[in-house]
Amino acid sequence: MTWGNPPKLEPTKPKKGKVVTPEDLAKSGTEDGHQAAVMCWAALSVGKYKELKWLHSIPNGGQRNIIEATKMVSTGTRGGIWDLFLPLPIHTEWAVQYAGLYIEMKKPERRKHKDGGLSKEQLEFGAYAEKMGYFCAVCYSWEEARDILIKYVEVKV
Repeated sequence: MTWGNPPKLEPTKPKKGKVVTPEDLAKSGTEDGHQAAVMCWAALSVGKYKELKWLHSIPNGGQRNIIEATKMVSTGTRGGIWDLFLPLPIHTEWAVQYAGLYIEMKKPERRKHKDGGLSKEQLEFGAYAEKMGYFCAVCYSWEEARDILIKYVEVKV
């Protein structure tokens, strides 16, 4: 090969893989699995519900080493803040109905626990957020979260 005669580049075809579905992600039954399923569904549904583009998670829990945990707290992470947020105010003809939507995900078994499995801090944040005009929902499966998101975006809450 010389510089004047480079080899022709042929595009490689992408490998065909399995399409991951929300159901696949939720199979583990974990809170993280269900939350990943919600986000997968939202990504697949942005064509129908444009507002879902801005649905995002708020990483406040989980296991971290002390350095990462210290960094997260020092940069603003706070315990009790709910998992998902959709910054979409809902307006009716006469007033703002809700300032946005918070969702706290819990694995299905937590529904039967005291306070639905919410910590004292999560209960406190939920009460504060509702007082400030946010719609708040605790969801125990990705399907529940999906249904809340659809109702909220379609202004049927």
